[in-house]
Parts: sequence; structure tokens; C-alpha cells
Amino acid sequence: MPRNMSFSMTPLGIINQTKTVTRRRKWKFLKVGDILWAVEKSMGLAKGEKVKRLAKIRVTDVRRESLNTLTRAWGWGLIEMNREGLPDIPPSDFVHLWMEHFGGKEDQMVTRIEFEYLENDDA
Repeated sequence: MPRNMSFSMTPLGIINQTKTVTRRRKWKFLKVGDILWAVEKSMGLAKGEKVKRLAKIRVTDVRRESLNTLTRAWGWGLIEMNREGLPDIPPSDFVHLWMEHFGGKEDQMVTRIEFEYLENDDA
């Protein structure tokens, strides 16, 4: 049974399948080939509320990197913003938004997870 990964901040990128990368503080245990359910929200559900599945995804790359790697090489950072499903956000703004929401410093290590979309029966 695939694990759930929440995309509560970027559900449209999952629904439109334009998001192919996400960054997480943890999720260090993931391996290439792992299959996950991208869900709208998995924690803090109200009584009776159910998990809303958005897509089934397969991990294609996973690595640890510094969050501020996005701001070191401008062109690469812009490509990553497209992969994050946020083409209109400059990498430096993304880093600041990340820190506001999740805490930590610009040089904190995060897990960069790249994935592809699967049909629901392609596990």
C-alpha cells in the first residue's frame, strides 16, 4: 500500500501534473521507485473528513541538498521553480516562503524528491 504525501500548499501543481519536484524536511528514507499517493491533506483532518487522493506518483530521484542551493545558480533555480509547479516565484522568494512556513535557515538540508505521475493502476 503506497504511503500518503501531502501537497496541501501546491495541490494545483499535482492536479495539473505540472509539479514534478518537492522538497521536504524529512522523508530521508525514500528510494527511487517508491510509489506514493499525492494527497491534498493527510494530517489534521476533521472528524469524518477523508484523505483526498490527487494522483499516484513514483519517485525518480531523491537526494539531500541545502535549501539555498536554489539561489546559487539562477538559471537552475528557475528550472527548479518550474519543476516545483511555481514558475512565477523567484527562487529567493521560495526559500523565504519555505522558512516562514517550515522554519529553519537558508542553509538547512532538505530532501529533494523528483517524481513522475502514474495511472492509478500502474503500481
